[in-house]
Amino acid sequence: MTNHPSTLGALRASGWQSRPVKAELRRNAIERIRAGEPLFPTVLGYEHTVLPQLENALLAGHDVIFLGERGQAKTRMIRSLTSLLDEWMPIVAGSEINDDPYAPISRHARDLIAAEGDDTPIDWVHRENRYGEKLATPDTSIADLIGEVDPIKIAEGRYLSDELVLHYGLVPRTNRGIFAINELPDLAERIQVGLLNVLEERDVQIRGFKVRLPLDVMLFASANPEDYTNRGRIITPLKDRFGAQIRTHYPLDAATELTIVEQEVELPDDIAVSVPEFMGEIIATFSQLARASSHVNQRSGVSVRLSVANYETLVANAMRRSLRTNERLVVPRVSDLDALASSTTGKIEFETLGDGRESEILEHLVRAAVLTVFKDSVPPITHRAVIEAFDNGVSASAGEDISSADYLALLKSMPALDAPVQALLADEPDAEAPEVVASAIEFVLEGLHLSKRLNKDAAGGRAQYRSRG
Repeated sequence: MTNHPSTLGALRASGWQSRPVKAELRRNAIERIRAGEPLFPTVLGYEHTVLPQLENALLAGHDVIFLGERGQAKTRMIRSLTSLLDEWMPIVAGSEINDDPYAPISRHARDLIAAEGDDTPIDWVHRENRYGEKLATPDTSIADLIGEVDPIKIAEGRYLSDELVLHYGLVPRTNRGIFAINELPDLAERIQVGLLNVLEERDVQIRGFKVRLPLDVMLFASANPEDYTNRGRIITPLKDRFGAQIRTHYPLDAATELTIVEQEVELPDDIAVSVPEFMGEIIATFSQLARASSHVNQRSGVSVRLSVANYETLVANAMRRSLRTNERLVVPRVSDLDALASSTTGKIEFETLGDGRESEILEHLVRAAVLTVFKDSVPPITHRAVIEAFDNGVSASAGEDISSADYLALLKSMPALDAPVQALLADEPDAEAPEVVASAIEFVLEGLHLSKRLNKDAAGGRAQYRSRG
């Protein structure tokens, strides 16, 4: 920061110009859009739905409220907006509310500039420190958001009539920046009233003080759709003051969901892991089917976090199996999908009246996901030869204790399996690895069973595939 002006006079001489935060965001958004760069490169699946609306709001200078179920990247989008702020912003040194050196609003900054003139010291604030956020809770107070009298400052000898006894809340402290309130309906209605001036008149009033702070803040909020939340509501005057209301959504297809999962998932870096494309697609398809299931409470939502947790659990179970069988590469198989129960049941709410139905619904969704991916991935023309081999008396075993070498031996003894396996692994980077081939073989066998082409006898973690004849 040594090359930035350190006094008010030097700042004026540098030619720096002050802009409202909304104008600053608009200008930087325009530059990104003109250059063809994405405003939010880590937010996927919203390119043609949510992001155009958000770009409109930024260009129009509107405060925004995002409505959507849990796990729809609402907070991520809000936090990403800091990248559209200028990297550094000058403030009056020592200011608690980021006073503009050209237009100070706090008593501290006004007095300092009056006393020092062009020698007033200037500090520089990075854009990451121009963001404030509050999770709305029923116990949130006006003091938290707007401010309160500081008893310590009174004890130090200041009078109640002195503006310097004020302790500023989160909103004033984010002056000339972005402030976000998550889960806005949880905020008590009387506290929501305190935000009305911030959104419309652009000022705050603290207790009985005759102090008006014309704040420069862009306000964002997130909320679950009010038609099913029982925790509270957004008061009508407050909704009316938001310039834009944008509805978010879950990924519209399994491919987008899988791309998001692969971006967000955290896999161990101390052991070799390879997840075949078809196994990742099963995880994404499972979530897609759950969002369409009448047995799942759709008002509660099925978050993308479910897909991420299931992906990580699938890899963990494959790792545990690989450690026991001393395999070099960790590769999930269909038999590892049984482990998803632990990462699923806490993230979705089932619509069921009877106890024990949850496991049945979960098993049905897993089977449906496997069958869907199988139909999309394995050409039907490759099925017949495999079925004929089983009709000739061949059987195959699957399960956690079946090694990759055993699956390769099965492939060698049943050449008909080679065609569907090769179709699955055509674009896999580790297609030659025995562990990956084993995963493909098990997937083909299970897919043929779910297609009602093979019988399956399962017991104690082991399965036997045989002809239906």
